[in-house]
Amino acid sequence: MESLQKWFTALVGVNAAEQERLARAHAIFNAPQPDLSHFEIPACWRRNGAH
Repeated sequence: MESLQKWFTALVGVNAAEQERLARAHAIFNAPQPDLSHFEIPACWRRNGAH
């Protein structure tokens, strides 16, 4: 019975770690995206003409 309890504890521990990784991934990939519309114009057109 004790070995069954150790196995169950290990299984639950892996599940908790997986849940933490999933929460971190959601926080990273669901973050608001930066405004990249400025880069739609070619860089040579954005540069100032005076060198």
